[in-house]
Amino acid sequence: MNKAILNNLLEKKVELQRRVDAIEADFKKGRSPDFSEQTTENENNEVLNEIHHEAKLELSLVKQAITRFENDEYGICCQCTEAINPERLKVLPYIDTCINCAK
Repeated sequence: MNKAILNNLLEKKVELQRRVDAIEADFKKGRSPDFSEQTTENENNEVLNEIHHEAKLELSLVKQAITRFENDEYGICCQCTEAINPERLKVLPYIDTCINCAK
């Protein structure tokens, strides 16, 4: 497999880990003593929770893709063992199923 693919996955892993770390640091800051400010913080926390969840999920998928790459299994559908279309991998480099199995 192409080392550029691995480098892209590793860069994505670092980017996502930074995002997760930044969100977690924001959660640890605590709350404002001002009640009206707390309302805004609660609304922001709901949004951050969702972003945090999505980033952690994507980070997990990227880590799995890196493992598949290292095991020479990258680009192979985990369900039917056929090759995944390279165009699909360009859009979703951490995907582990071909388009037929994804349906």
